[in-house]
Amino acid sequence: MEKKSLLILGTASHVGKSSVVTAICRILSRSYRVAPFKAQNMSLNSWITKDGKEIGIAQAIQAKAAGTEPTADMNPVLLKPKGDRVSQVILLGEPYADKSAGEYYDSIEEMHAVLKGALERLWKEHDIIVMEGAGGAAEINLYDRDIVNIGTARLTKAPIILVGDIERGGVFASLYGTVALLPEDVKKNVKGLIINKFRGDPEILKPGLKQLEEKTGIPVLGVLPYFKLRIPSEDSVSLGDKEGLKTENDIEIAVIRLPRISNFTDFEPLEGLVKVRYVDIDEDLGNPDAIMIPGTKNTINDLLDLRASGMEKKIQAFKGKIPIFGICGGYQMLGRTIFDSGVENGVEAEFEGLGLLDIATRFGAYKKRTVQVTKKINGHGPILKPIDGEEIKGYEIHMGVTDSDHTVFGDDGAIDAEGLVIGTYLHGLFDNGNIRNALVQYLCEKKGLEYRPEEIVSESDAYDELASVFEQNIDMEKFYEIAGI
Repeated sequence: MEKKSLLILGTASHVGKSSVVTAICRILSRSYRVAPFKAQNMSLNSWITKDGKEIGIAQAIQAKAAGTEPTADMNPVLLKPKGDRVSQVILLGEPYADKSAGEYYDSIEEMHAVLKGALERLWKEHDIIVMEGAGGAAEINLYDRDIVNIGTARLTKAPIILVGDIERGGVFASLYGTVALLPEDVKKNVKGLIINKFRGDPEILKPGLKQLEEKTGIPVLGVLPYFKLRIPSEDSVSLGDKEGLKTENDIEIAVIRLPRISNFTDFEPLEGLVKVRYVDIDEDLGNPDAIMIPGTKNTINDLLDLRASGMEKKIQAFKGKIPIFGICGGYQMLGRTIFDSGVENGVEAEFEGLGLLDIATRFGAYKKRTVQVTKKINGHGPILKPIDGEEIKGYEIHMGVTDSDHTVFGDDGAIDAEGLVIGTYLHGLFDNGNIRNALVQYLCEKKGLEYRPEEIVSESDAYDELASVFEQNIDMEKFYEIAGI
């Protein structure tokens, strides 16, 4: 068949573009070879491909939904904010440079060439590419520099479906206004509108939908209901929606919301099994049953902020009383010292860690370890002993090297004498059902609660569930017509 593409744009950030693309990838994969694509992603939630390339986690999830292996071509440019208006630029899965917004836009022509090459390679292996924009499509101040919305639209001339979020209000105005502000050569390719995250009776919307279609000349394909996704969140905007799902028990895990938090998706698999509460460093920590210190884009600055806020002492006070986990940057913070040769902050210095693990970390080179791994559990302590010797999978994305005499997952990580402080470089730790169940089982037993190990939901089931919601609420005949298939 002729090579096809479809572009999903949004009226703003967090309107649900990623989940719509995931659903479409799943649906089309039943008959076609499908690949997702996002020219440029700004996110601290990333994923490592089999060949060790770093891409946005949303494109990895979309690829899995499409039944294809995630590759760097699916997200050729990844921007990882570091603070002070500087981002690390990941180009085709490899660290390229740290750049300010101005410096990055000065090199935008180079980025155009990169994404064009990525698309050409994807088209050689796939029948259709389902592309995702970023943020709001009508950022008129960026039209001459935009590669992910207007740039992708012009390069591919793909049919466009525009998504708006009704939950935040003003959805009719945002859809109409976005269409009105698009350049004429892009506007003519907008073939359908979708309203997302609706709570209530869709009949109430019908008069508004009719007027919107009359004013824009573009059909509304459907209204998607608010739906609890069982796929990882794309970026930190989602943290604002975290309310702590209701559970059958009163177990609470506190995740420290570091100022430069990354890969908080590590803890989403625990949501629903226990209450997961994200705690700002200047908030009251309360009396949680476990503490998680997540990854960060700048370990040392977040460590210093943790100390200045007083949260460091609050965490230290729980040593020996409850489980304390550190992942990636959080793992590095748990140790005695962190030595920076200038990689993290530009100045050579040694910093004192939280002192909860007998380890030391050294940042010696601007070099990142990015790899998928399978490890065996060294079952020391009350949480891990029951699953000693079992395998887990994960992925590493970090700078720095940590010395540990008491590893916990194969040659990775560290654990204290009591077996309650655990550190690891493995992202995706709680994606492993054995780790999840071991932790929650321990926490429940400690409080005298009964815990029935969860029934593991496969990734495939989650994608099928999302695809089903899409198919039930979207005019699929019109959708297929737009997609040209």
